[in-house]
Amino acid sequence: MSNGQDSRSLATLVSDLAQQVTTLLQTEAMLLRTEMSEKASKAGAGAVEILGGAICLLAGLIILLQALVIALAKAGLGAGWSSLLVGLVVAVLGVILLRSGTATMAPSELTPDRTQDQLKRDARVIKEQIR
Repeated sequence: MSNGQDSRSLATLVSDLAQQVTTLLQTEAMLLRTEMSEKASKAGAGAVEILGGAICLLAGLIILLQALVIALAKAGLGAGWSSLLVGLVVAVLGVILLRSGTATMAPSELTPDRTQDQLKRDARVIKEQIR
């Protein structure tokens, strides 16, 4: 320790520590707000893109499915069976896409990872400073 630090009283050291911890917590809170805002914007943009893509795909898919049902019926399967087969395949595909999209928007993907890591490091530093 240097001579300048030796002459500081315990009250001064505790006061400085409290001030530094307060500043640190304020900075961490600002980081958390910023990161959560970024995550929310990312999730919102992703949701809008998913919705727009789904609407466009739905229109094209309906036309393609009609063409497939007609093609299967002309191939000799019959209109009812053709519709049933196409409907089942599309339903299975829809379930797969929904599960994939849900996994992408899972809460674990939206957590403020950087803030959590920084808070853990800060807690370690504060504990070391108190010793």
